[in-house]
Amino acid sequence: MGYNHYSNWITGILFLCKSLEKKPLEEVIPTQREIQKTFPQREIEKKTPEELVSKPVSEININATVSNQDRVVRVSADNLNRIMGLAGETLISAKWLEPFTDSLILLKSRQIELAKLIEDLRENLAIQTIDRPKIDMIVTTLMQKEQECLEVMGDRIQEIEQYGRRTTSLSDRLYNEVITTHMRPFNDGVQGFPRMIRDLARQLNKQVNLEIIGKTTPVDRDILKKLEAPLTHILRNALDHGIEMPEERLSLGKPAIGTIRLEAFHRGGMLSINVSDDGRGIDLEKLRLKVIDRGLAPLEVAGQLSENELLEFLFLPGFSTAKQVTEISGRGVGLDIAKSMAQEVGGTVRASTSLGNGTSFYFQLPLTLSVIRTLLVEISGEVYAFPLARIDQIVMLEKSDLSRVEGKQYFTVDNKNIGLIAANQVLGFPEVNLQSDYLHIVIISDQSNCYGVLVERFLGERDLVVRPLDPRLGKVPDISSLALDEDGSPILIIDVSDLVRSINSLLNVRQLTTIDLESSRSQENPPKTILVVDDSITVREMERKLLENHGYQVDIAVDGMEGWNAVRTNSYDLVISDLDMPRMNGIELIKNIRNNSQLSSLPVIVVSYRDREEDRLQGLEAGANYYLTKSSFEDDTLIQAVIDLVGV
Repeated sequence: MGYNHYSNWITGILFLCKSLEKKPLEEVIPTQREIQKTFPQREIEKKTPEELVSKPVSEININATVSNQDRVVRVSADNLNRIMGLAGETLISAKWLEPFTDSLILLKSRQIELAKLIEDLRENLAIQTIDRPKIDMIVTTLMQKEQECLEVMGDRIQEIEQYGRRTTSLSDRLYNEVITTHMRPFNDGVQGFPRMIRDLARQLNKQVNLEIIGKTTPVDRDILKKLEAPLTHILRNALDHGIEMPEERLSLGKPAIGTIRLEAFHRGGMLSINVSDDGRGIDLEKLRLKVIDRGLAPLEVAGQLSENELLEFLFLPGFSTAKQVTEISGRGVGLDIAKSMAQEVGGTVRASTSLGNGTSFYFQLPLTLSVIRTLLVEISGEVYAFPLARIDQIVMLEKSDLSRVEGKQYFTVDNKNIGLIAANQVLGFPEVNLQSDYLHIVIISDQSNCYGVLVERFLGERDLVVRPLDPRLGKVPDISSLALDEDGSPILIIDVSDLVRSINSLLNVRQLTTIDLESSRSQENPPKTILVVDDSITVREMERKLLENHGYQVDIAVDGMEGWNAVRTNSYDLVISDLDMPRMNGIELIKNIRNNSQLSSLPVIVVSYRDREEDRLQGLEAGANYYLTKSSFEDDTLIQAVIDLVGV
């Protein structure tokens, strides 16, 4: 072997050794082409990775390259799900410092009370005939120590609040980054659609152009996988039923080439996917006759159905408007797969049509299946979560708003009668004594039924990190998954579709009983507690006396920061706040309350000297329930607003 051969071999070995010093082994294993470049005068045989290096194949990434740019790391689905679970728990752990901070704030308030007691002691001792100089010295020392405690405690509170903000920000960034790894571009799930449409168009002798908009829109990989079947069915229907033959389109003044548009985009924190065509559309009158022929609605009812109500029949299982079954569409499958898929992931789908202009389908889906927006409620003393996407409406009614027919209770909303069922009965819990003057009702539905589910309380909206149930439990009735609260306690997430089926089953066997609304409270109502936040002592005292004269219990805070600390450590039914205050103004206070999951539903009234329209809009947009001027003291405007929000 000549000198050049030895030189090339030594160069290659040095290259490999140098790379191994800086990079993991799987990043530096040379590919066949790289080896050929390194040893140009030697024919390289095709060898397995085991023959190139003595390393187990399971630890080698054959596709890895030396370049640091655009590296792709394959992560198993189980690994990624575990990472997402940990990231979600990080969000929860970041909340741990909040109650710790609140406890220090409470301790600080106790120190203030201690200072007041010491001052009272000084005043009481002033009338006693004892060693005054010694007593004065002791009291002075106590007050100095108390002041030192306040200063140290104030510093610690500020440090912990800053740490809490940093930790929360870090956990949010971590979680958002992990969520991004769970996303795939929309184009990954629709790559096969252009060819499918092209082949079907050729088979049907039609001309069509498929437009895909938003190919780079990130979509949760699990949602993207579930979208394939319903989108395929809708596209095939659009081509077969919607797009006309070229001659027919030309006679109607349309271009010979039809257009089907598939679009994906993010809007309002949701994933929107629209499928539309410029074909013949759906004849609503023919659809109405089809509904009557199938016995899905009596003649008099079907004649009064609106366009949206008629189009909902398209999503019933097995419903099809096709005159004959073909291999392309009208196979009796129906669009129920689209409805089922949307409901499965906590979204919705609806249709719209214009005769002669085309049909559109609109999907509203969550951005990710790992986090859902929910409404927390109390059922038999436990916290449960309803996915917001599956709630039709929430209402609070007086007991007198209920009616009864044949032993069944119902109420009326938007001229529609809705049956009332207690959630504890469906879930199999014992009956509870309703302590509120109002009925808290969650309205839910499926394709053919609508019910009002009575719960004990609304606890506010919350984003929850979804955790699957242990598979050893099997399918838990009426429960889809669970999540962890900020304190680590589990929250069960209601399976709305399963809950509706359970209600139907109980109604069929007449096992649901009416709700007892006659039982009164076990004790007299305690007075409502109101926090007044204002830096003017005159205004504070005026509001305090006015409210106390009407039977309310009142606490006061001298600025927004003290008010914010107060609402986090005490329970209030209402906050009345000024706008212009030191340290934290009223707008900042309201936004903090609305952004806090525990306080977001707390009513707030703004009482300010500002009477300009832009000031009023600013307060209402921040989240205030009422915006009043300070002239409202002169009449009953303030009291009427308080009664409207919290009662008497």
